[in-house]
Amino acid sequence: MNSAEPVLTPTLIVVCVVMVLTAAAVNRLVLNGSVWEVPNAAVRATLQLAAVSTVLAVALQHMWSSVLVLFVMFIVASITAARRSQARYGAAWLAVALAAGMVMVIPLLTLSGVVPFVGVAVVPVFGIVLGGTMTASAVAARRALDALSQRAGEVEVALSLGLPERFSRMLVIKRPLSDALLPNLDQTRTAGLVTLPGAFVGVLLATGSAAQAAAVQVLVLVSLLLAQTCGVSVVGELVARGKIARPNDAIVPASDAPPFYALARRLGRVPTIK
Repeated sequence: MNSAEPVLTPTLIVVCVVMVLTAAAVNRLVLNGSVWEVPNAAVRATLQLAAVSTVLAVALQHMWSSVLVLFVMFIVASITAARRSQARYGAAWLAVALAAGMVMVIPLLTLSGVVPFVGVAVVPVFGIVLGGTMTASAVAARRALDALSQRAGEVEVALSLGLPERFSRMLVIKRPLSDALLPNLDQTRTAGLVTLPGAFVGVLLATGSAAQAAAVQVLVLVSLLLAQTCGVSVVGELVARGKIARPNDAIVPASDAPPFYALARRLGRVPTIK
């Protein structure tokens, strides 16, 4: 074990407890938040990681059990993304967006030999890419649905002009979809200059090789870019086609509709919004 690698010691535990208590105090006294928010999050993370590490210690010994772990991770990520999207119906379609991102990345990494097809290598990479894709897809869906609600009049105007329903919605949600990619794009641009991402730090502590750590981090960042881009693109199509929606999305009250809207409806120039 590298001498620089942190190990579980009483000192580490004491330092973590001090940081949690300090954060809780600041959150309560300065931000007027609950004194229990930070401790609850810390305890939950500790218990979850302890449970996961115990399971992984056994599961990663065999490829079949590693695949089972990946399946469970994907199910949990799909449910989490669906909940965070705040979609009223069709949220389950977000699983398709996550699958699109993973299918574009994981086979490429494993078939090329860049990532060995063994559990101890595939599971961590899969988890990192899946987590990033889940966040980007959920944010994209939520922002796109918000845009449809806030800019319903623009969608209705486009529909009243005879533009296709998908195209009318896409005009409104393109920018929110792009915004969902900004966090990872910014992290990629500033990697090594402003931030030292987790994969870089982990490999550096484990091996002591800065070059190897940099190579792994570049691989992770580029994988995230591809997976998130594909996932967000699929989200855009699903929202634009009405597969993921909220009730009355893109429907404007009659009093706010453009003057030619009612006539266009009667002439059949406006597709019915599903």
